Amino acid sequence: MAGFSQGGGVGLSLANWMTNGDPGFDVFGMDVARYGSYAANNQYLKDTTEQFYKKRFILTHPNEELPAGRPFKATAVYDIMKDRYGARFGVTYGMEFPQYFTLNEKNFTEIPTQRRSNAEKFVAGEVQACRSAAGLWETAIYGRYEVTGRDAAKWLDYMMASKLPTVGRMRLATMLKPNGQLMGDLTIMRLADDKFWITGSYYLQAWHQRWFHSHLPAPGSANSDVNITNLSDKMIGFSLSGPKSREILSKLCGDRDISHKALPFMAVSTMDVGMSRDAVVARVSLTGELGYEITVPASEHRALYEALLKAGEPLGMQNIGNKALESLRHEKGYGIWSTEFTQEYTPGMCGLDKYIAFEKEHFIGKEAALKEKSNPPAQRLVQLAVDTTDTDCRMLDPIWYNGKLVGSVTSGAYGHHTGRSLALGYVDAEIASLKPELLVHVVGEPKKAKILEASPYDPASKRLRL
Repeated sequence: MAGFSQGGGVGLSLANWMTNGDPGFDVFGMDVARYGSYAANNQYLKDTTEQFYKKRFILTHPNEELPAGRPFKATAVYDIMKDRYGARFGVTYGMEFPQYFTLNEKNFTEIPTQRRSNAEKFVAGEVQACRSAAGLWETAIYGRYEVTGRDAAKWLDYMMASKLPTVGRMRLATMLKPNGQLMGDLTIMRLADDKFWITGSYYLQAWHQRWFHSHLPAPGSANSDVNITNLSDKMIGFSLSGPKSREILSKLCGDRDISHKALPFMAVSTMDVGMSRDAVVARVSLTGELGYEITVPASEHRALYEALLKAGEPLGMQNIGNKALESLRHEKGYGIWSTEFTQEYTPGMCGLDKYIAFEKEHFIGKEAALKEKSNPPAQRLVQLAVDTTDTDCRMLDPIWYNGKLVGSVTSGAYGHHTGRSLALGYVDAEIASLKPELLVHVVGEPKKAKILEASPYDPASKRLRL
C-alpha cells in the first residue's frame, strides 16, 4: 500500500537491497518471504483481500482473530483440541495454533478490547497448571530444518556466530548478517557428527531457507557436501514442561532413564515415547520449568498427544496455549524473535552476545560483532514491571524518563503466577544502568515502570535444571 508518503522509504530499502544485498531496515512486513506458496492460491487471495478492504479503516483489536483463509493448515490433533478442550486458535503462516483452552465453557465469547481480555481467566489456569504440575504446548509452529553431509558442521560453523554443540547436545545459536545485526535466534541440535536439526519460527521458513540456500557452497566445489531439508510439516510434537513433566514422560519411555544425570539440561536423545520409535527428545523449556520437547513424524502426532494426555492428566497436566506461553516466558524475561530479536537489533543490544564464540576463526558478521564488543551499543534490552491493573504493554509503547523519550516496548504480558504486569523493551544504555523510575504509555495512559534487576520468577533458573 506504499504511496507517496512511504515511497521514499520503500525506494531506499529497495535500492539498498539491490546494491548492498540488504535493505538496511527490518522490512519483513513487506518481504514476500513472509508468505509461503499457499498464499498464491486464488481462493486464499480473494478471501484475504476482501477482508483487508473491509477492515482497512476499522480498528483491529490486539486480541481479535480474523477469519479469512481459515482454517487452512492444521495438525492431526486440531479437532481434539477444539472439540474436547474448547481450544481457540490463532494462525501463523497458514497454520492453526491454540491460543487458549475454554475447557467446559464451549460457548465462551472473547470480547475484542484494547485492555486485558476476558479470556485471561483461562490463561491464568494454564499458567498455574504449568507452574504446579505440567503444561502441554503444541510445537507445530516451530520451523525445523535438517542439515546433513560431510561438510555440514563446517558450513554451520561459518553460518552461526555461536559454537556448535557436540553429539547429543543442543545450543542456542545466534546468526548474524555481515553488518552484525541479527539474522536468527535459533537452536541447533546435533543428532550425529554429520546430522543437525535447526529450530526457529514456523513463519520464517521461506525467509530462513532463502538465507541458507544463498550461502551454500557451489555444487562440486570444495566443502560442498551440505544438504538442507525442511522438516517443518513433517516432524512435529509437543513441549511438556512443569515440575511433574519428568514423571509424566517416564510413564511413556519404558525403562529408559531420563533422570537429570542421564538426560541433563540441553541434552538431546532419541527414544521410544508411547508408540513412537526414535522420538527426538530435547531437554529444554521456554516456560522456565523442567521440560522436554518431544518431536515425532507428523503421522504419529495424534498418537503421541493421546499418550501424553493419558499419562499427564491424572497428575494435573493441562493443555496450554500461546497466551499462557507469553505469560510464562515474560515471567522469566525470555525474548523471542519478531519482538525482542529482529533484524534491527544487534547481539550487544539484546544480550545474545553471550552466545557468540568470538574465538572462532570465521563466521558471518564476526568483524562487526568484534567492533560492537569494543563499542557498546546506545540501547539495551531490559525487563520492566509496570504499574497497571487492567491492561498490559504492547510493541512500540513509548518509554519516558523526565519527559524525554528513552526507549520503547517490544512486548508485554501479565505474569499470572507472579501477579505483575511485565514487559520487555529497549532503553538508552545510561537508563539501563541507572534504573530510574520510568513512565510507559499503555493504551495512551502514563504508567509507572521500573527496570528489574533479575527475572521475577526463579532468577537463578534452578527449576530448569531439576
